[in-house]
Formats: sequence, C-alpha cells, structure tokens
Amino acid sequence: MNRAKIIYRIMLSWVPLLFLGACVDELEIESLGNDGETPPLVIEAVLTDEVINQKVFLSRSSQRLDLETDTIYNPNIPLGRGPRDSVEAESGATVRLFGDDGTTYDFFESEAGLYQSDQAFALQLGTDYTLEIITRNGNEYASDPITVPGRSELTNLYAERATNDNGEEGIAIYVDSEPQEGDTQFYRYAYEETYKIVAPFWQEDDFELTDYDPCALPVPTYNLEIVPRKIQNRVCYNTVLSTNIDQLSTLGNPEGSISKHMVRFIGKDNFIISERYSILVQQQVQSADAFSFYSNLNNFSQSENIFSQVQPGAIYANVFRKDGTTENVLGYVSAVGVSDQRLFFNFEDFFPGEELPPYAFGFNCELFTAPESHISFCSPFPSSGGGCPQSIIERIDLGLINYYSIYQEDLVPNAACPGPYIFVSNLCGDCTLLGDNVEPDFWVEE
Repeated sequence: MNRAKIIYRIMLSWVPLLFLGACVDELEIESLGNDGETPPLVIEAVLTDEVINQKVFLSRSSQRLDLETDTIYNPNIPLGRGPRDSVEAESGATVRLFGDDGTTYDFFESEAGLYQSDQAFALQLGTDYTLEIITRNGNEYASDPITVPGRSELTNLYAERATNDNGEEGIAIYVDSEPQEGDTQFYRYAYEETYKIVAPFWQEDDFELTDYDPCALPVPTYNLEIVPRKIQNRVCYNTVLSTNIDQLSTLGNPEGSISKHMVRFIGKDNFIISERYSILVQQQVQSADAFSFYSNLNNFSQSENIFSQVQPGAIYANVFRKDGTTENVLGYVSAVGVSDQRLFFNFEDFFPGEELPPYAFGFNCELFTAPESHISFCSPFPSSGGGCPQSIIERIDLGLINYYSIYQEDLVPNAACPGPYIFVSNLCGDCTLLGDNVEPDFWVEE
C-alpha cells in the first residue's frame, strides 16, 4: 500500500467535519459527493537531506468501495480475481522543486502517480524549498516553503525479547539517537521490513497441463505431465512498508537524546519472523508543523468514533492553488533530516528450540488427492461427480495447486476419491504467492 493511499484513506474518514485552514478553506462534504466533479488531489512528499532520487506521490481520493481482500487467502479462488484496494493515480503532472538558493529540480513520472527527481540530490539545511505542481488539466499548485529543521544520528538499532502491554510475548525493536545540529525536537519513524519465506511443501517437480479442453466430448481432452520446476519458488522474500504514524518529541529533554524508543513489536506467533527477518528503520527530524499535522492525523485515525470526536479547525494542509481558487487539497509536503540503520535476526536468536510460528499467517498446509479428470463441461448428461472434489486438471487450470507426489494411501488416509497424485494448495508449494524469489541486494544470512 503506498503512502498516498494511507493519507487519504484516513482523511476521507473525517472529511465531513474537517476544516483545512491556513492555505485551504473549509472543506465541504458536498464537494466530495457530486457526480462529475474531480475528486480532491492528494499530495504526499517527504523530501530528505540524503542524496537520493526524491519522490512525490500524487493521487485522487477515490469514492469506489475499498475492500481489504489482499490479506485473505482462499485456496479455491485464483489470486488476482476479485476486488482489490483502489487508488486513483494522478498521472500527467509536471512536478518541480525550487530552492531559495536558486536550485531547481525536475521530477518525472516513473509509474502512475509516482514522480521521481531526474537526478539524485539532498535538501540542504538552512535552504527554503517550494514544491510546485501543474496537473494535466492545467491547475497549478504550490506548497508553503519547507526546510530541513535539523539532523540527529540514529546511533543504535536493536531487538529484545519482550512482552507487550497486552501480555503478548514477542520481539521489541528499539532505537537510540543523538542530536547533531539544528532544531531536533520533533521526530517521526518509518520502517520497511523484509522477511524470508520458505514454502514448506515445495517439490522439485510440478504439474504441467497443456491442450486442455474442458468442454470436449465425450470427455475433456488434455495432456498432463510431471516436469521439473522452471523457476526457483521455494525461497522468497517479501518487503512491507510501515503504515502507522510513529512520532515523538524531545521537548523538555535538555539533552535532546532518545533512548530505547520502540519502533516495532512483533508477536512470537507472527509468520514474518519464522525464518529470517530484517528491518530498515529511518528516523526523520521534522518541523513542528509537520509533527502537528501527523499527530492530528494519527489521533483521528485511531478514534473509536471519528465523527463525534473530530474538532473543526485542527488539521491543515500546506499545499494550495496558485491562482487563489478555493480547492480542497489533501496531504502534506515536508522536509526532513534522516538517519537510518538495518537489523537482521532469526527466530531462534530469541526463542531457541521453540516451535516456529504457523506458516503464512496461520494457513493450514495439508496434502490432498482428487480424481485426475472430470465430466465434460458441455456434457448433455450433467453429473454431480459422485461427491468427489474438484478434479486435478480443473485446479491446475485455475492455478490453485502444486504437485507433491504420486498417490500414497498413508499420506492421505481415508480419501473418498483418490486420484493418481497428491497435491498441495499453491500457497504451500510456491513461495512467489507471498513474495519475490529474487534475494534482495542487502540480504545476508549471518
């Protein structure tokens, strides 16, 4: 899920009571619901003092139903067939960043709604920057001037076995930090975590189905072979970005240092730490205005009754229409000083000799068998199939299963309709459903 989606999904939940002050007038709920009107523009940019290709995310708040189905696996439904999260990417825009020191940086659209600078650069401490955007319909937007407030060094990233406030045992990940220069009172933390996945029922061979005609008469025609795997899909890696808003302030702390701030807690039964786990934590020193914006955003998103607790006038955006036209703009542009570190660990480092967490967030991997073929889909004599499960060739055609072995009664005892093969749900035999089979460049095993 990209960060622009996170912002407007939270924002839209309290839009009816929201006033966007400073650069934007009161936000009227009617402006979001009229057919034919362009949904509000969502702008999200965290520009940093590290030499990288900086990024800006542009999208439109979507009024389509948002169904969180990508966290649910159903072995009887092919992946990719069903509703998914929707983001209305804003393409075709012109994006530039201007510094008051005379510098100008152009951005190009690397993918729908994602704009990257055409050269790597770092924001400079003490320089004011303004982000300007021209959308494809010709509307021009600009941010308030932003500047990197200060720098602080993330001195230590470490993990400890711990128990959270709910009594859950797991692993807590902490950071320590020391201020370096400038104003370092307001912090925000983000991370990306990468975990190793090993398919538990992977085999060197798999099914290969060709020339399949389920409607042939009198019986379906097909060619089914057991062939060596063509790709490596036993070991994979998945990377997930943090979606929570984690901030702290050192106001009242004369030294300004940070000690043992927890950025992540992972329960002992969480699948992601089963094999090997890595986390890259980024510390962002931000302005007081940015801290206030994300604090309010976080408070509203966590409210049990958002509509009754939001107080008008609390949220401000720092982007506006350059021609003075009143328009609802969502999001925030900020300049931050960053410091980051990466950490690796294995499950046995903290729970030696203990049982690994359940595979794939609790999905139960089992061995199955079924008849190889089925009655023709176009048969004039329909049959219930004698109560037997969906045939092997049907499941292969839908991409639901992987080969495990030739049928052996002791592996699938009491099977009502045994077939020539034993198979598994592809989630258990193909790790690419959960991650990428290419090892990340940063990955180390020990």
